[in-house]
Amino acid sequence: MHIFEKNSALGILRKPITPLMYPYFAIILVDDDPINNLINRRLISKLNIADSVEDYLQAEQALQRIQEIDVSKPVLILLDINMPVTNGWDFLNLYQENFKERQDKIVMLSSSIDYKDRNKALSYNEVQAFLEKPLTPEKMKSIL
Repeated sequence: MHIFEKNSALGILRKPITPLMYPYFAIILVDDDPINNLINRRLISKLNIADSVEDYLQAEQALQRIQEIDVSKPVLILLDINMPVTNGWDFLNLYQENFKERQDKIVMLSSSIDYKDRNKALSYNEVQAFLEKPLTPEKMKSIL
């Protein structure tokens, strides 16, 4: 059963906008390269798969934002490995310690082609995939 709202001024019936009309509440890009974030944000926005696409140059900022998001709202996190201060591995360790109740999907997005990085990333239960940069629509669709 659908509940419709009526706009009495226009006499229009429409479905109300409900939360989580997209697969993800938010997609969070964690990468210290602002140009890479800009390109990825534009690419992802065109796919229309999240309420918001947010980017963070520092892992700490992204972790703080994740803490603000209700645990029931799914988040897709695209995480770079090599970043100053807090790198991708540190991010994953902090995520494991602080967000045990969350069911977010984390995908490593890195320029690293080292199989050791790939294996290490996939050893984390929270990491669903490892993608090499650059991000493409095909790669993005493959993880949805």
